[in-house]
Amino acid sequence: MSEIICNTSPLQYLHQIGHLELLPRLVARVVVPTAVADELAEGRRRGLDLPTPDNLPWVDLRDPVGKKLTRLVPDLGPGETSVLLLALESTDAVVILDDALARRYAEVMGIRLTGTLGVLLDAKRRGLVAAVKPLIDDLQQLGFRLSDRTRRATLRLAAEI
Repeated sequence: MSEIICNTSPLQYLHQIGHLELLPRLVARVVVPTAVADELAEGRRRGLDLPTPDNLPWVDLRDPVGKKLTRLVPDLGPGETSVLLLALESTDAVVILDDALARRYAEVMGIRLTGTLGVLLDAKRRGLVAAVKPLIDDLQQLGFRLSDRTRRATLRLAAEI
């Protein structure tokens, strides 16, 4: 089974729309870099409604062993960088990233990836949610950036248009 490594925004948005429980229903364990946990903690200190990964029994907090990409990806934050480093250290990883630049780096590095929308589509395919459209609407109300083209493509994949 693939190792699933998750960045900050999917945890944030799934939590804020009340569907963080989808992750452990889709996969047994989720690796969360400590840099991601730190970003979430900083957001909570600023008053945002964010999850606490250390309190989630299905989360494995981990630091990458190496720092070899740190200089190669200076435009990424510590969370995205740690996600990519952990994926490179794994023999079979899938990362959950929403950031466009981080996704491009993952593709160039040959790392399999999905995002928050991919999680919602998987949940619908497995019958864990009835529809993704209301969840996408909720995400967008929270400020989730989504082009009209991506929204239509996602809804098409969900057989909702």
